[in-house]
Amino acid sequence: MQEDTEPILNRVAQSKLVTFNLEDYYPEGKRRKLDIKDWLHQGLILKEKEFRSYVEDHDWQQYKGDYVALHCSTEAIVPGWAYMLISTKIQPYARQVIVGDLEELESVIYLAVLSELDLAPFKDKPVIIKGCSNKPVPQNAYLWAASKIRQVAKSVMYGEACSSVPLYKRK
Repeated sequence: MQEDTEPILNRVAQSKLVTFNLEDYYPEGKRRKLDIKDWLHQGLILKEKEFRSYVEDHDWQQYKGDYVALHCSTEAIVPGWAYMLISTKIQPYARQVIVGDLEELESVIYLAVLSELDLAPFKDKPVIIKGCSNKPVPQNAYLWAASKIRQVAKSVMYGEACSSVPLYKRK
């Protein structure tokens, strides 16, 4: 039996392939939902005087540094000004406030992060957008990342270096 004297080469490590992991851009901070149903009469009707009282008496400092999704879990029709009123009270404390659910909140957070993304490291390089994550990365973030990186990359793939799906290749 003849020994092979050639060293084992890691072609992935030697390639110019750049891995983009959205999880690396996950902003730390607590994500919270604020359900206003209990501030409505029978959970359905907004009575302005009562609603304003709940808003005024609520402890807004508890949201300091948090990302907050405002929503109503009942079928109530909530006028737009109600969420705007809440935002005037919570804004000095919370990092970000939206009307929606936690997935929409994550999407808004990632949109802000990706809008500030430095594209220089991806210029004229093959880029793979890592698919698996342990943090709640919304699907929209993958779409936005691919769209943004595509502007400068030689090619864009999705997955892992050992098994990726090609998405785009510059002609």
